Amino acid sequence: MKEVHTYYKIKGSPEEIYAALTNPFSIALWTGHDAVMKEEPGTEFSLFDGDIAGKNLAFEKDRKIVQEWYFGDQEQESIVTITLTPDRFHTKIELHHTHIPDEAYEEIAYGWDHYYFGGLKEFFEK
Repeated sequence: MKEVHTYYKIKGSPEEIYAALTNPFSIALWTGHDAVMKEEPGTEFSLFDGDIAGKNLAFEKDRKIVQEWYFGDQEQESIVTITLTPDRFHTKIELHHTHIPDEAYEEIAYGWDHYYFGGLKEFFEK
């Protein structure tokens, strides 16, 4: 099992970034794919046409999102925690993703950088 713990900085307020990560219509705008998302603990979500699926665990409005991501029959929960902090005209994002199966690690790390936060950064800064 591996983990990703990294930081991003995106132009925009924490309120804007939070909405882009929790509102299914906003998610569809920056990913180009339909999304199933409800800002409610215990609800299931699906992003990138089902390539990412899991359960929402906790929300702190405009500040934090905690999710469990599904990886097959994995015994340990793979937890994603996204923390948003204002930084003048940007938002600092701390990502901590635990218990990533070894065989999925490279793809997940690449996906965070290039598709997830890479796509979000491109959307906000174009």
